Amino acid sequence: MHYRTLGKTGLKVSVIGFGTIKFPQIDPKQASEAINRALDLGINFIDTARNYGDSERKIGLAIRGRREECYIATKTSSRTYEGAMRDLETSLKELQTDYIDLWQLHNICDMKRWREVTAPGGALEAAREAKEEGKVRHIGISSHRALDVMKEAIRCGDFETIMVLYNPLDEENTGHEIIPLAQRHNIGVIAMKPLSGGTLALPLSDEERERNHRSSGGEWFDPIVRGCLRFIISNPAVSTVIPGMRFTWEVEENVKSADMPPMTQEEKDALIRGIGKLRKTYKYSQECLRCGYCLDACPQNIQIPEVFRAVYVYRAYPEETRYMGLEIYQSLAVSPEECIECRSCVERCPAGIEIPERLKEAAEFFKEVIRG
Repeated sequence: MHYRTLGKTGLKVSVIGFGTIKFPQIDPKQASEAINRALDLGINFIDTARNYGDSERKIGLAIRGRREECYIATKTSSRTYEGAMRDLETSLKELQTDYIDLWQLHNICDMKRWREVTAPGGALEAAREAKEEGKVRHIGISSHRALDVMKEAIRCGDFETIMVLYNPLDEENTGHEIIPLAQRHNIGVIAMKPLSGGTLALPLSDEERERNHRSSGGEWFDPIVRGCLRFIISNPAVSTVIPGMRFTWEVEENVKSADMPPMTQEEKDALIRGIGKLRKTYKYSQECLRCGYCLDACPQNIQIPEVFRAVYVYRAYPEETRYMGLEIYQSLAVSPEECIECRSCVERCPAGIEIPERLKEAAEFFKEVIRG
C-alpha cells in the first residue's frame, strides 16, 4: 500500500480508502470482516456519513481494538449548528470513539446550501467549535458537481479537505478545474464515485465476481474497475479514492490497484475512449449518481437507483447480457409505478433529476420490453 498526505491535515492516508455507503446492505459480521481485512492490507482511511443507514454502528463494532490503526471520516447533512451538533454526538456514539479524524459537511450541492451552512448558526460554526473542543480533528466538505461551491470551499480557508466526484466519465470539471485548484491551496482531495456509482464495471453479479475471485486464487479482476482506480490514483493531486466495498474479496481486488504503476497518458486516453460511449446511455444522460440519498425520502420505498440501473443495463450492455437489466427490474420489491409524485426524492437528489418523470419512463420502457 502507498500513502499520501491529505492536504493541510498532514494525515498520511492510504491511496485506496474504504467507502461504506453500501454497509446497510450487509450484516455486522460481513462489515467487520471487510474492514479488518482492509486494515490488515494497509487501508487506513474509512469514510462514512450520518445518513448512511447503520454504517457508523457497524464500523464502530468492527474497529474495536484497532481504532488507532485508522482514520475515521464521517459527515453531517444538517445545515444548522444545532442539527450538526446532534449529528456529531450520534456519530461519536455509533462509532464508539471520542473523536472524529475528519468531519465533513455533506453534499453541499448548490450556493443556497453553501450560504446556509456558512451563515451564523450554520453547520460550519458547529464544525469550528467541535474542532476547538477536540471532538473533531479536521474539517472537510463534500460536493458532487457544484463547481461554484467547490471553488468557494477551497478558497475560504475553513476546509482542509474536499470530496469530489472523480472518474474517467466525470473527470472534465473536477479533473481540469477543481483538483488543480485544491492542490494549489493544499486542500486534500478525496475521490468518490470512482466507478460512477457502479456504472463502470462488468455486468456481473456479486456472486459471479466472488466466484471468479476465489476460483483464480485471488488473481481474477475486473479490468474496468482496476482501470478506473488506477486512473484516479495516477493523479498525484488525489490523496485517496474511496470505492464502496462490502466484501473481503472486493477489498483484496481493489488493494492491488495501489501497487500498480501509474497510468501512462496513452493508457488514460485508451480507457476514456473505451468507456466514452457510456456518455450516450440512458443512465449517464440522467446523471444518476447512485448515491442513495433519495431512498430515505421515498414514502413508497421504491429502490430508485436500482430502477435507473435496470434501464441502463438493458440499454447499454451487449445483447447477450442485457437480460440482466430486466432481471434487476423484475426483482424490485416495489414497482416504480407506485410513485405518488410527492417529489421528496427530487429535493434530496444532488443531480437535480426529475425522478418521478424518470420512474414513469422506466415503467413504460419495461412494459414495452416485456411485451416484446
